[in-house]
Amino acid sequence: MRIGVLISGSGTNLQALMDAIDAGYIPDAKIAVVISNRKSAYGLERAKAHGIPAECILKKDFEDEEAFNRAILERLRFYGVDLVVLAGYLSILSPEVVRSYPNRIINIHPSLIPAFCGKGFYGEKVHRAVLDYGVKITGATVHFVDEGTDTGPIILQRPVEVKEDDDVRSLAARVLEVEHQLLPEAVRLFVEGKLAVEGRKVRILG
Repeated sequence: MRIGVLISGSGTNLQALMDAIDAGYIPDAKIAVVISNRKSAYGLERAKAHGIPAECILKKDFEDEEAFNRAILERLRFYGVDLVVLAGYLSILSPEVVRSYPNRIINIHPSLIPAFCGKGFYGEKVHRAVLDYGVKITGATVHFVDEGTDTGPIILQRPVEVKEDDDVRSLAARVLEVEHQLLPEAVRLFVEGKLAVEGRKVRILG
């Protein structure tokens, strides 16, 4: 199984995937390419250090959003990607990309969807909203990507307690630890053919 990973930042979830593949936790899989929409994304350096092709595709180099996404799709096809993983990718994929990989694009989100998700909810903004609202439990969600924003079928979720003395940084750190467990687990289940999508529900087989 050839995996294409899209990133925008430091690439810690990318690192978790690379480590899981190296350890044999995700069998019969390899990361074929890492693509970033930001030159400064440290995840590109992580990929290069691992011998993985790493490319940067910038939105500003294209006339519109569709052309930008088409360029990403072309590179995914060039590398023969079977599964796309969004590992901290802070851009919305076009319908053309989503339709090209039906139920083959996985995203990780730092909350328990459908809470604190959708347009405008990403990164530290999610954790700030969680703290401002005063909820006692947050967490992380891995889901398939559809043409909405954080609206695709949910694969896995795991809770994280919100502590009385949490700030954005401390909460984000604990949620990130869970992300590093959850994303490789979801990718492993996909690679092993153990995920069945039935409408809005994802059944884990076996």
